[in-house]
Amino acid sequence: MKFSTNYIIYPENRALERAIANSIGMLSEEAATAAVPDTGVTVADNFRYTRGNYEQHRFSSKVFESLREALEGSLTDSPPKISRDQEPLAWAETQNYLGNILAALGQQRRDAELFERAIQCFSNALEEFRQENSPLEWAATQYNLGTANQALGRLLDATKPFKIAVDAYTNALLVWTRDESPEDWMFTMHQLGDTFHTYGKLLKGNRQFQKSVVAYKNALALLDADNYALELTAAHNNRAAVLHHLGESEENPERIEEAIRSYEKALAVSMEQQLPIHLAVLCRVNKTTAQNVLAELTNDTGLAEEVADEFEVIIECFSHALQPLCLRHCEEQMNKARSQALANSASC
Repeated sequence: MKFSTNYIIYPENRALERAIANSIGMLSEEAATAAVPDTGVTVADNFRYTRGNYEQHRFSSKVFESLREALEGSLTDSPPKISRDQEPLAWAETQNYLGNILAALGQQRRDAELFERAIQCFSNALEEFRQENSPLEWAATQYNLGTANQALGRLLDATKPFKIAVDAYTNALLVWTRDESPEDWMFTMHQLGDTFHTYGKLLKGNRQFQKSVVAYKNALALLDADNYALELTAAHNNRAAVLHHLGESEENPERIEEAIRSYEKALAVSMEQQLPIHLAVLCRVNKTTAQNVLAELTNDTGLAEEVADEFEVIIECFSHALQPLCLRHCEEQMNKARSQALANSASC
């Protein structure tokens, strides 16, 4: 079946931020200066937190290419600055840094080969980081491996990378337990939720959707608005997106109603914590899209009319906060709701 469009929110990639911060010392002073984001002019970024798994805002993305060159050079120069024989753990950590930079470039350029090279870097690191000897580093590398495969799966619409991602995240959870590493456990659960959702769309499988819902529920248990406003908004919104698609798959109005309630929670947190306005608008678009599905499933003329009116308000009042494709989606959904309302009225 064809699932309706909804929008996912991605938290910042902290592993990528650490990779940049810990390797930026390899660059010249001039190159390192280019890593500072330009904040001189404030321009609304309607794509913020929606680009994918490798988004961060602490550093400028202009630094990725120079960091890639520096990290690769440190491993391949003759003699190498970082030798696997002499410093195996430092070599493995450098592989981790390089993998994250390559994956960020892969996302930026939509280049599967760069993702595959990143995955190879994480696999290299796992040859030195072992669960029994370096458990925390091993878990972090498994997490990185999962995220790179998840991103590759999205790019290629391929199921194999998602299967690998699930296995890698599950491995990380062998070390990152809820009691001993609550934040890492929470982020891993969130990523599992994202992975199972997209995996489920490819497989047309409700079982994957159900696993996604459970993973997001686990993440939500450790999130609060004061310390994790963005992550809490994302978890509520993304959980709703899964329920939304699960409801369509099952043709189950109750699932859609649950999705709508979860979208409402995401919208409330986003507004109360004053996150960028486009995130609240995306939650509102998602919620109204789900209401459109509910109106169609239940042949509810009144709800269809409300949905059409709501999309009209979103288009008129918040077009400045919408991405171009999202604006087109709103127009299509508005027209669909009006057609549904007219069809229902004509059949009465």
